[in-house]
Amino acid sequence: MRTAKSVNMNIRMDETTKIQAERLFAEFGLNMTTAINMFLKQSVREQRIPFELKTHIPNAETIEAIQEVEEMKKSGNFSKSYKDVDKMFEELLA
Repeated sequence: MRTAKSVNMNIRMDETTKIQAERLFAEFGLNMTTAINMFLKQSVREQRIPFELKTHIPNAETIEAIQEVEEMKKSGNFSKSYKDVDKMFEELLA
């Protein structure tokens, strides 16, 4: 069995992210190199980024739903809220 030749790679990131990542990986008993290698190997194995990518900007459907709830709040046409789950089910099943 052949062992792969190691190469050096330079990665730029902000200092805060680096420190936070090192602390997190240390909790798992990993160093930065091992964690990055795990990410890269998993990406190659799955042929994708191994986690879901999302934007922080809501899509049109979400914006519409938010606006609808805001309008309901303003008009007072908002559904009843409960602090007690048993009370909620009691009223729903009545």
